[in-house]
Amino acid sequence: MVVWIIGLAGSGKTTLGKALTCLWKPRQAATVMLDGDHFRHIMGNDLGHSQTDREKNGWRICRMCHFLDQQSINVIACILSNFPEQRVWNRSHYSNYLEVFIDTPMEILTSRDQKQLYSGVEQGRIQGVVGMDIPFAKPTSPDIVLSNDGDLSQIDTIATQIMQVIEARAK
Repeated sequence: MVVWIIGLAGSGKTTLGKALTCLWKPRQAATVMLDGDHFRHIMGNDLGHSQTDREKNGWRICRMCHFLDQQSINVIACILSNFPEQRVWNRSHYSNYLEVFIDTPMEILTSRDQKQLYSGVEQGRIQGVVGMDIPFAKPTSPDIVLSNDGDLSQIDTIATQIMQVIEARAK
């Protein structure tokens, strides 16, 4: 099964992915988490952040998830996922696909701004940030939508609820 966690930078994808991994891995050891930033590093940081490079990286992640899924390895993919055609492809190529969208207001994202992406665009230091100067293609039919208003205290509860959906789908 592939759980595809989508959201803008700072939305809580990795935090949720880690919490979900902590629940799922003890139940099924063949479970891995792929984080978009870490995946770029694993692949040698050979791509930039242009639309073309972002799309190429997205397809790499899609194909890696497909490869792992074919090996009966569960995947939690925490990525921005700004290309709707990749999400459509996922639904038709994975044995079981669960799309989770973390919808976070921009004011929350800019207040977190761990990577200084949003402030970098506002200050004219950087370009090419999805949600700022690159439009974000919100998913149109995610299986689960989470509204992140900035309070991550319930992350374990949310991960448990997602785990219940995973277990129900596995039956």
